[in-house]
Amino acid sequence: MQWNQPPSNWPVELLTPAAMARADAASSVPVEVLMAAAGRAVARAAMARFRPCRTVVLVGPGNNGGDGYVAARLLHEAGWPVAVAPLAPPRPGGPAATAAARWSGPVVPFRPEEAARAGLVVDALLGAAPTRALPEEAVAVLRAAGGPILAVDVPSGLDGATGQPLGEVTAAAVTVTFARLKPGHLLLPGRELCGALHLADIGLPQAALAAGLEGEAARSFRNAPGLWQLPQGDPAGHKYGRGHVVVAGGPMPGAARLAAAAARRAGAGLVTLAALSEDAAAAFRTGEPGAIVAGPPAAPLLEDARRGIWVIGPGLAPDEAARALLAGAVGAGRAVVADAGALGAFAGQPEGLRGVAILTPHAGEFARLFGPPGPGRLSAARQAAARVGAVVVLKGPDTVVAAPDGRAAINHNAPPSLATAGTGDVLAGIAGALLAQGSKPFEAACAAVWLQGEAAPEGPGVVAEDVVAGLPAALARGLRLGHGGGSGRL
Repeated sequence: MQWNQPPSNWPVELLTPAAMARADAASSVPVEVLMAAAGRAVARAAMARFRPCRTVVLVGPGNNGGDGYVAARLLHEAGWPVAVAPLAPPRPGGPAATAAARWSGPVVPFRPEEAARAGLVVDALLGAAPTRALPEEAVAVLRAAGGPILAVDVPSGLDGATGQPLGEVTAAAVTVTFARLKPGHLLLPGRELCGALHLADIGLPQAALAAGLEGEAARSFRNAPGLWQLPQGDPAGHKYGRGHVVVAGGPMPGAARLAAAAARRAGAGLVTLAALSEDAAAAFRTGEPGAIVAGPPAAPLLEDARRGIWVIGPGLAPDEAARALLAGAVGAGRAVVADAGALGAFAGQPEGLRGVAILTPHAGEFARLFGPPGPGRLSAARQAAARVGAVVVLKGPDTVVAAPDGRAAINHNAPPSLATAGTGDVLAGIAGALLAQGSKPFEAACAAVWLQGEAAPEGPGVVAEDVVAGLPAALARGLRLGHGGGSGRL
């Protein structure tokens, strides 16, 4: 992918800064011991990523600064030319003050010229829960860095809960964080500002991590195998046991054909293209031979309970026909994936989508349904899911999947090549296929988003059909990681 992907064995749980603070408070390990481990992790990351060079460690007055003092001492002991530049002295009597007292190396003024002369700058100014923007003095020093920046926990000024900067934030080449990733490490623009991520185990007990999570109103996850498992083939199974997906298509039949092709590749036993017009039916019959073509009209297909999953929206006009078909499918007890035209048909009236299993809006469709998501994509997706009682997939380079119960997953494997027409239709088809094979809506949506990113080739010239073609390999990798020691969980 286009950035430093977290390894598959990293835990999928994300901890907000508030949850991490609760975990620290619940820990039986003294803060000084955790700080020593954190500083050691920072020093090790610096030595692993960079050659010895003139290093300036920018330290703040809190525990983040304490981590910096420890890292400076360990780098100095390893023979690196290190100086510390304090923004402010550590708070008296705290663990950072103890760490600072052990620093016997050079202390230089907190000035831009000191950062400019450094081959490496360690940013240990603020933690992951800033309450205000960095002072202009600190912004000027970071801006002047003469070499790469290694950030401790997050680049200073970045909100670890939302990935949003408070004022100007200088991008890091490397960010070292501890115990668990935070949402802000994955949400944009935080993901880009953090650079390459290093996740370090600093000895925080599992019980303390669990205590931190208990106080969360809603759980957040990194979207990866281990959070969900893909359906496995049954040696004695047959096509009817893998579910029947119906994809409704109308004025733009190519979109429905992409969704149907993706549903077939993703494992649905049967796929029907339900034509809402004779022109659509004619176009469908020139497509892949493995898809069944039916209609018009499409509504009589609802009489067959075996056609249990409906993908409604790709290639449909946002009109009364789309509204009626969606209402009929929901009323018949079918599981519906609503996309594109089906979402547009309910612009400003999202309650009309109640009863749908999964909604897959991009930012523009989301805005027309619920209002602009704004910078807080995680909270916006959660609120939308609760409002309509459905899983909401807020698509983008940092797609958020939110369930009505507050669970949310942030995706991070989508390459830029997915920014092309038709890939949203492919996603809807994958989600429908996973529902047909028995996955629950949240797990189906999360897996579909990950599979789409995994299946997409990187580089120029990619079209939606290439993503469909990449699904078998993506499914194989997802099965291997999900069932063979993939991402760890609490």
